[in-house]
Amino acid sequence: MIGTIVNVITILVGTSIGVFVGSKIPSKTRTLITDALGLVTFVSGASACAALWNSHYVDKVGSGRPILITLGALLIGGILGSVFRIEERLDNVGEKLKRRFSNENDSNFVTGFVTASLIFVIGPMAILGSISDGLGNGNELLILKSIMDGFAAIAFAAALGWGVAGSALCVLIYQGAWSAVGAFLGSTLQEYQIDSITGVGGLLLIGIGLKLLNLRSIAIGDMLPALFIAPVLATCVALLM
Repeated sequence: MIGTIVNVITILVGTSIGVFVGSKIPSKTRTLITDALGLVTFVSGASACAALWNSHYVDKVGSGRPILITLGALLIGGILGSVFRIEERLDNVGEKLKRRFSNENDSNFVTGFVTASLIFVIGPMAILGSISDGLGNGNELLILKSIMDGFAAIAFAAALGWGVAGSALCVLIYQGAWSAVGAFLGSTLQEYQIDSITGVGGLLLIGIGLKLLNLRSIAIGDMLPALFIAPVLATCVALLM
C-alpha cells in the first residue's frame, strides 16, 4: 500500500497547488485548461486502445475478437453499472464532499471529483502497479503514476477546484483493492488479459475526453465494471480457441 499512499499524497498536494494557482487565473483561461486536459485525455485513450491490436492478444483470442470482447465488456459492464447506479453514487459522494468541504456556489466541485476520480483509477498502471505493490515486487509503477497524477491534479484543480482532492479517496479504495488481490491471489493476470483491460480503459478515457470537451456526456462511471468483465471474457474466448 506504500505506492498507493504516495499516490494519494501527490494528488492532495497537486490539488492544493492547483487551487492556489487557479484562483489567480481568469475564468477563460481555466476553461482553456479544461479543454487542453480533454484533448490530452482523448489522445491518451486512443493510444491505450492500440492494445486491442497487440500481437499476443490477437494470437490468444483470434483476429477481430478483441473488438468483440471490448464491446461485450462495455455492454455487460454498462448494464451492471446502471443496475448498481455507480455514476449516480459517485455524484452523490461528490455532493456530500461538497457540502462538507466546499460552498454551495462551487458548481465545479462534483465535476472535479468525478472526472479526476475516473481518470486516476482508469488505466493499466493503477492495476498493475497496485498488484505489484501487493505482491511485494516493488512500487516503481505506482511512484511513476503518482508523479503523473500529481501534475494532472494541479491542472485539474486549477480549472475545477477542490473537488479534485476527493478523488484521492477513490484512488485509495480502488488501488488498495487491487493491492489486496496481489497479496492474496498472486500474479494472475497474463499479458492478453492486461491488454483487454487497457483497451477498455482507453475507450473509457476517450469518453471522459469527450465529456471534458463538452462534446458528449457519457455515464463513464456506469461502465467501470467493464474493466473487470474484459479479462474474464478474454479468458473465456482464449480457452475456447
